[in-house]
Amino acid sequence: MSPLNDPEPLPPAPRLEVTALVLLAFMLALVLGSAVYVMFARGAFESTQKLFLVADDSEGVVIGMDMTFSGFPIGRVSRVELAPDGKARILVEVPVKQAHWLRQSSVFTLVRGLVGSTNIRAYSGILSDPPLADGAVREVLRGDATADIPRLITATREMVETVHALVRSEGALGASLANVQQLTDKLKGPRGALGVLLGSDADANKLLLALERSNTLLARLDALALNANTQVFGPDGLLPETRASVLELKSLLAEARGSLKRVDAVLVEAQAVGANARLATEDLGVLRLEVESSLVKVQSLLNEINRKWPFARDTELKLP
Repeated sequence: MSPLNDPEPLPPAPRLEVTALVLLAFMLALVLGSAVYVMFARGAFESTQKLFLVADDSEGVVIGMDMTFSGFPIGRVSRVELAPDGKARILVEVPVKQAHWLRQSSVFTLVRGLVGSTNIRAYSGILSDPPLADGAVREVLRGDATADIPRLITATREMVETVHALVRSEGALGASLANVQQLTDKLKGPRGALGVLLGSDADANKLLLALERSNTLLARLDALALNANTQVFGPDGLLPETRASVLELKSLLAEARGSLKRVDAVLVEAQAVGANARLATEDLGVLRLEVESSLVKVQSLLNEINRKWPFARDTELKLP
């Protein structure tokens, strides 16, 4: 083919370049809008207040990690630096709308778990306290769960060594187990628990002999009790004879009671006779006085007669 027969190239369309430029501008605007949205979503355009947390070290703390309150993020780490005193200085930016959760009595902790990342947590027990000022500096309480692992390993090792020392044959537990084995063997022996309690077979034999003698003595006492029961409560025993003697004694007491009644009657009669004798004695006394008075008068009369006419006869009067 000749060059004269080749088709001529088409001129570029003017709208294609415009479309490409529009697409590029739209993609650029989309990227910028996404960046702005992300920054807005992360709070880059909202007002914040600063909080400086001081810790011994900043291990596990990274820029952009959240500070939580009751499980909700209320601040974000924006910078980590080394303070002049050698401690870690963590700058946390807290949005103003979330700053009311932080009070002057708030406590901040830096917790490192066995699993998971490090967390910065805030605790406000009294929400009525004054709010935390902007730019406040607070100490962080550490809660490192991995810090106790070496101590736990050391304590576990010591415990294992102690248990090993106990279970050895010359250890306390080994000796105790040996003693328990000896005790079990003694319990299986002929004397059993009795030999274990008394400590030797000789003492166990003595105790068994004492028990046999006690059984023999108890048997004799049972026989004596049976004989005593027969002698006391039997038909020819002491109790029937005692009962007969008591009955006889009752009859004798009844007779004595009757005799006493008769004696009482005699005494009553004797008292009556005595009363009569007393009356008679009183009458005899009066009569005797009268007789004596009469005799005195007769004696005086006889004396007068003998004085006047003496007679040779006995003038003495004798009273009965």
